[in-house]
Amino acid sequence: MKQFDYTEKWKKLLTPEIVSYLTTIHEYKGKQYLIAERHADVLENLVEMAKIQSTESSNKIEGIYTSEERLKKIVLDKTMPRTRNEREIAGYRDVLNTIHKNFQHIPIRDTFILQLHRDLYKFENASNGGRFKTSDNIIEEEDEKGNKFVRFRPLPAWETPDAIINLCTAYNEAINQGEADSLLLISMFIIDFLCIHPFNDGNGRMSRLLTLLLLYQNDYIVGKYISLEKLIERTKSSYYEALQESSQGWMEDENNYEHFVKYILGIITAAYRDFFDRTKIVEEKRIPKPDRIEELIKNHIGTITKTEIVKAASGISITTVQRTLTDLVKAGKIIKIGNGRYTKYKWNWDKEI
Repeated sequence: MKQFDYTEKWKKLLTPEIVSYLTTIHEYKGKQYLIAERHADVLENLVEMAKIQSTESSNKIEGIYTSEERLKKIVLDKTMPRTRNEREIAGYRDVLNTIHKNFQHIPIRDTFILQLHRDLYKFENASNGGRFKTSDNIIEEEDEKGNKFVRFRPLPAWETPDAIINLCTAYNEAINQGEADSLLLISMFIIDFLCIHPFNDGNGRMSRLLTLLLLYQNDYIVGKYISLEKLIERTKSSYYEALQESSQGWMEDENNYEHFVKYILGIITAAYRDFFDRTKIVEEKRIPKPDRIEELIKNHIGTITKTEIVKAASGISITTVQRTLTDLVKAGKIIKIGNGRYTKYKWNWDKEI
């Protein structure tokens, strides 16, 4: 029977790189509530955007799509799902909302994990929701020639219920002891959850929802404003590489958590950096909106689209953004690249010389 013990393993993860990540995230954590309270009204836009991006990206990683217009309506609960993909998207929306509103009241126990999985499939007729896998599953990969091979064999179905109980118990005991950094324990919990692969379907999405839940419970709230799932989707190759590295030898209890821990800490750090970059602009209330847009483009690396500017410049209408872009192009401060929906802009550094 698979056992889990986090009381000592976390100590092996205290490499200089990981300690540096932890230090940075702790510094961000100390400032987050001050910023969130100061700009609660403005940050509501970020909350809505993060919900849409999280729902879209976490499902997209698993090959579940719908149109941008339909996605937004489903996430904002303004329409009913029509297709299987949309039903799964709606399920993710509901579980995400549950975590946002009730994270303090969701114990890390097998029964509650099952309830969250049940709600993930609440719009489906299938009986998979809220039940552990009933048959053994495998994780396959495909090489460049199209040949499939088994990358990892999770625990057999008969071991899964007890394994999840043991996993939750080990995590809760380590958290309650208060010796290990919770960020390390969260990352270790998630890799172990993925290696158990407890469900017939929905394991990846559940792992990302549980990541948010555990972070919220330990006062890391950045995922409420910046979509962690979006950042994971953008670095999907690195995500799978880290997962593969840290799952090798897992059955024999010889796996190295370090690769996946570094990846998750990197995602959290990037999210906090994005959060503070956005709120930094909001804090400059005395700066006129056109100047805020100008500064945003100037500080952006590479090209940026009008849509990206609207998302980053909280509280500024698309009309103001368009008018400012036109003025900046005429003034020669920015360069317009392309036309129509593919139009991008970048700062004209030659103008500075």
